[in-house]
Amino acid sequence: MNATVLVVDDDEDNVRILSLSLLRCDYEVRIARDGSTALTSVRQQRPDVILLDVMMPGMDGMQVLDRLKLDPKTASIPVVMVTARTQDEDVLAGYQSGAEYYITKPFTLRQILYAIGLVLGNQEPRLIVLAAGRGAG
Repeated sequence: MNATVLVVDDDEDNVRILSLSLLRCDYEVRIARDGSTALTSVRQQRPDVILLDVMMPGMDGMQVLDRLKLDPKTASIPVVMVTARTQDEDVLAGYQSGAEYYITKPFTLRQILYAIGLVLGNQEPRLIVLAAGRGAG
């Protein structure tokens, strides 16, 4: 059975890029565009890992992370923060709140796949080669 990844981000481009890339790698993908929808989604069907943006309208990613980690039913779900918040204090706050991994934007697919593999305990994270058009150097 393939791992289910919940992508939580209000940015349409990030959601599209992450979803398509993860689907190509045989992950099952669910999407939430805000914090409250993410919490509802997690209660309805527990994902194997959550990719969580911090800066979102309404409930931000740190508030979502706090609620997930305080609830015994969801505390063990690995959370990878994927955010433009790059200051040391932001990264430390993410880890102190219980994030298993922290990736800053702009991210690469390799970083995302490595993080997912790491938090799921896979020895060899899945990597894919994208057949994107390459210019002649």
